[in-house]
Amino acid sequence: MQTLANLLPFILMFVLFYFLLIRPNQKRQKAVQTMQNNLQKGDKVITIGGLHGTIDAIDEGQVVILCGDGSRLTYDRNAIREVVQS
Repeated sequence: MQTLANLLPFILMFVLFYFLLIRPNQKRQKAVQTMQNNLQKGDKVITIGGLHGTIDAIDEGQVVILCGDGSRLTYDRNAIREVVQS
């Protein structure tokens, strides 16, 4: 019984860390992965570097983004931060 009382604070700390840090981060990563897998041609996106553009072509691991000045830039799918609703 004494060992359980000694371990109880550590168990409570782990549970607290799980619900406050680990679980929300896992949910956020899953949402980003789903967004990157569902990219389509014509979506307006923002990259992790802050580039705003429209998806012109999609490959397995790469995306071609059409910028405002007409240039086409190739990025990895992982570089897409968010899809913008316009």
